[in-house]
Amino acid sequence: MTARADDDLRARIAQAAELLGDRRIALLTGAGISTDSGIPAYRGEGARTRSDPMTIQRYLGDEAARRRYWVGGHLGWRAFAAAEPNAGHLALAAMESEGLVSGVVTQNVDGLHLRAGSSHVIEVHGTMRRVLCLRCGQVFDRRDVARQIEDRNPWITVPENIVLAPDGDVLPETTEGFVVPECTVCGGMLKPDVVFFGEYVPRGRFSAAESLLRASTALIVAGSSLVVNSGVRIVERARRRGIPLIIVNRETTRADAWADVTIAAGTSEVLPAIHELLKTGARAERSAT
Repeated sequence: MTARADDDLRARIAQAAELLGDRRIALLTGAGISTDSGIPAYRGEGARTRSDPMTIQRYLGDEAARRRYWVGGHLGWRAFAAAEPNAGHLALAAMESEGLVSGVVTQNVDGLHLRAGSSHVIEVHGTMRRVLCLRCGQVFDRRDVARQIEDRNPWITVPENIVLAPDGDVLPETTEGFVVPECTVCGGMLKPDVVFFGEYVPRGRFSAAESLLRASTALIVAGSSLVVNSGVRIVERARRRGIPLIIVNRETTRADAWADVTIAAGTSEVLPAIHELLKTGARAERSAT
């Protein structure tokens, strides 16, 4: 980064912190906040995209596609689950504990906000920690399903050098002979508790995200290109209310024209810097009174 670019970045971070001031901040986060934890994004620099992402229609109707999904998901799950929160996640958890952040609406399914210590987290696209039975509704811990997969497929081995695709998937070399897990209660079809392409975000989950936004007076979008409609809908609601909108994302987004400040940099760098400026401002205000 050139000196001029570095100065511009600092100026934008300072402008964002000034706008946020003593406001209650809501966060909308996407895959870009987790890339520094080793989980790739669907889009942007370093993204590992595939031409045929799993849709709910294929998952339900194509046994071969479902088998491929479970093989790849199992091979990548342990590496995905072992990812650690990075500086961006930790900054948001600290900001919540200090009363600066009202909560996080995340499009991610990796659970890293919760592991970082954030307590008010709305996972609008679900979580890889849970698996659902589509017949009887039973909920399973992903670890229990992993054990079932290994019991049914004792031949399967996890390669040492995992190359994760988005959402913790791995592109398998073969799915021949793989037996998919099933519900141990009714024998029904299992599905991770995540929103697949072609599915709608559950109404209750999105209502919770709207409630969090209504309780806030500013919105930061961190690490999302806002291609997915659930994120755009949150930003539109913030725009209608006229509250400050800060976008932190390496690439341009669909909502840059609406933002008060755009910061084209990584969340692991920018969020701790905003946190530090807000803390300094809060200390100065307390000293003045």
